[in-house]
Amino acid sequence: MSARAPASPLVRIRGLQVAFGGLPALRGIDLDVTAGESVGLVGESGCGKSVTWLAALGLLPGTAQVSGSVQLGGEELLGAAPAALDRVRGGRVAMIFQDPASALNPVQRVGRQVMEALRLHRGMDGPAARAEARRLFDQVGIPDAARRIDAYPHEMSGGQNQRVMIAMALAGRPELLVADEPTTALDATIQAQILDLLRRLQAETGMALVLISHDLGVVADMCDRVGVMYAGRIVEHAPAEALFDRPAHPYTRGLLAALPEMTGPRRRLDAIPGGVPEPWNMPPGCAFAPRCAHAAAACAAGPPGFRQAGPGHQAACVMPARAAVPA
Repeated sequence: MSARAPASPLVRIRGLQVAFGGLPALRGIDLDVTAGESVGLVGESGCGKSVTWLAALGLLPGTAQVSGSVQLGGEELLGAAPAALDRVRGGRVAMIFQDPASALNPVQRVGRQVMEALRLHRGMDGPAARAEARRLFDQVGIPDAARRIDAYPHEMSGGQNQRVMIAMALAGRPELLVADEPTTALDATIQAQILDLLRRLQAETGMALVLISHDLGVVADMCDRVGVMYAGRIVEHAPAEALFDRPAHPYTRGLLAALPEMTGPRRRLDAIPGGVPEPWNMPPGCAFAPRCAHAAAACAAGPPGFRQAGPGHQAACVMPARAAVPA
């Protein structure tokens, strides 16, 4: 019996570059997301995780210079007409932002905001839209949905507003949900509830999930594959288990070493020295080299290409001990 061909990606990003005022924010992103899978993006603030998806969905300001290719089911999104993007955003692809208080309109009732999404993406209006909004509120676990549908954002807790954002995202029945730090402003108990909700909704709907997070523990628990971003590039990507068991890039190993141990004696955390370079001060070669304890002369020769570190596991590093086979 012949082997099955790999599934075509739902989203295919190739060579995505973004610059602001001529200064690079993304320096060539390649990423695939297959239908139904969970992909995590991790890295320090300023590495380009959110900008990647804002650029992919045409949500950056007009002053941004964007190039490359972003295809959704074979349809090119970069440079697409506004009407085509309007059908995609909130319809086929939905995005949850990290601060629901700023994403929701403070002078509109939350139910009305969800009903607006239903009108735009599913053509629903009137009593049918209200009934569907109430069903979505029930689906995402908002208590007393019949009453809460008429509340304003300031009358609800942070966790409830995040659930409203998830309900709004589900209104268009998306094929892909991009969750950008969806639990940042929430306490630990509510964080766990929101993550459990996302996991359950993905299982129920079959949608793909991209989770942008600083929390490596959350990504390890939620995602099938992980991309590690640094200074506008993906420097390592791998199946989640392989990445956390056998990290190949020094930056990934540094991120994991900075995590506190849950058992055993307390120890001082191993912080990565320095910070992410600014776009106007990018070092030659590997952007991580100035912070890397293993940097060598070869690291300054040029941006390193990917090398194979295991099945489906690649790292952009010249270290021969960790990644010896060119991809």
